[in-house]
Order: sequence, then C-alpha cells, then structure tokens
Amino acid sequence: MVEYKSLSRRLFLIFNYSLMIAVGLICVLPFVHVWAISLSGSGAVSAGAVKLLPVEATFDAYKHVLNKPEFGRAFVVSLQRLVLGTAIAMLMTVLVAYPLSKEPRAFRQRPLYLWYFIVPMLIGGGLVPVYMTIRSYGLLDTMWALVLPTAVPVYHAVLLLHFFRGLPKELEESSVMDGAGHWTILLRIYLPLSLPALATITLFTMVGHWNAWFDGLIYMNRNENYPLQSYLQTIVVRPDVTQTVDVRQLADITERTVKTAQIFLGTLPILIVYPFLQRFFIKGIVLGSVKG
Repeated sequence: MVEYKSLSRRLFLIFNYSLMIAVGLICVLPFVHVWAISLSGSGAVSAGAVKLLPVEATFDAYKHVLNKPEFGRAFVVSLQRLVLGTAIAMLMTVLVAYPLSKEPRAFRQRPLYLWYFIVPMLIGGGLVPVYMTIRSYGLLDTMWALVLPTAVPVYHAVLLLHFFRGLPKELEESSVMDGAGHWTILLRIYLPLSLPALATITLFTMVGHWNAWFDGLIYMNRNENYPLQSYLQTIVVRPDVTQTVDVRQLADITERTVKTAQIFLGTLPILIVYPFLQRFFIKGIVLGSVKG
C-alpha cells in the first residue's frame, strides 16, 4: 500500500534531515581536520594546506607520540581510571537504584533516602570544600581522588531506578514466593532484564571518566600522575609545559602534528567502544522513560 504524505509533512522531513546532517557535519568535520593534520607532512601543515584530507601523508607524528613516555604514562593512568571508576560507579548505581525502586510500603524510608541523594545532585558543595575533603583524606596524587568523588552518579541511579520500576512486578512476586531473596532477585531478574539501561549508563560513565581533565589538574600535583585528558590540556592550552619537538625531527614533523596525533589517539578508545554499545543506547533511554 502506497503511503501518501502531505506537502507539510514532506517539508518537515526535508528540513529535519537537513538540520541533522548539518549538525552532524559540524561535529565531525573538526575531528576529520585534526586527523588530517596528524597524518600530514610538516611543510603542508606549516603552509596551511591541510583541510579534510592528509597532504604528504606520513605516520612520523604517531611514531613520535607512541615513543613519548609522558603520553604512554598518561594513557595508562586514564585506562586505570576508566576501569576502576566505571566498575565502582556501576556497582554503586545498581546498589542505590534497586532499593529506591521499591514502593514506599516495601521500603518506608524510601522518600528520605531519595531526598538524601537528590539534594546533593541539585546543590553542590563547591570546588574548595571538595578539594579540602580530598586533601584531608590524603587522597591527593592518588587514583582514588579521580574515582571516589564520582562514585555515586545520582543521575544515572535515577535513570536506572525508573527502569527497574518499569519491570513486571509479577516476576519479583513469583520469585519471592519461591523463596528468593533480594540479592537473587537483583542478580537473576533485574540485571539481566536491564541490559539496555545498564549499557547506556556504562557508556555515559566511561565517556565521563575518559573525558574528565579538570579534576586531574586539581588533585594531581605531579605531572606523571595526570590522566590523558589532563595531559592533553597542558600541551594544547599551556604550551610552556609542552615538550617541543627535537630540531633533528623538524623536517618530518612539527609541534602541531604531534599535538593533533595525541588528540586523535586520545579519542580513539571511546570511538572503538561506542559501536558495541550504541545499539543499546537509544533503547535504554527510551525504555527507561516510557516504562518509568
């Protein structure tokens, strides 16, 4: 059966798709430009001849970056933060969301605990008190200073608890009748049925930890403890701390190609992980909002 669309509907679709394509290009083209510069020769980059495709393509900048101990050390710190921070945040998110998803008759203190988590999400303590707290616990220059302040992402817990509330109550009731406890219900019913929401929240958490740079500058006093994004911020924004390229290498690479190569390598892990979680991304958010 042929579906006939009105003129206004067709105009709306044309405008909508055109707008989405334009926004997509605005987001992608700068990244492509950075990639092109990182693969171009020093002469073309210095002359400003590089646009969206590499000119005089060479991998010399990437070879130089991969041989830099500072970049490798910062990359390892970010990987450690990503794994540890994501694991802790997901564990705490599940442990907070499960009891808060119960009805008040099953968990009488639910409103009190809900406000306990919601109020700090709306009203922050401020940068100075948080720094003083981290320092008083002796966490400066440690990995814990990067992962503990965000160990309980309340916004993610709210998303997950609404997803939990949308699951059929009959499954939990039948499990209770069979003698299952809360841990069994959580691990064998709630979590397997919540994979879309869990994948979405995991992606949010991973991107947040990988892209965070400000806390590294605040809580790390030594450059060797910087995560990757904090290290990249220092070489892009504060060139005084940048390790300049050796004079003997100026014929092959420039400081600009080295910077862009490091920026591209810094975004690569998330670009690799995202396609595996993307199919859960929209589904998790939509299901959580509709069923909640």
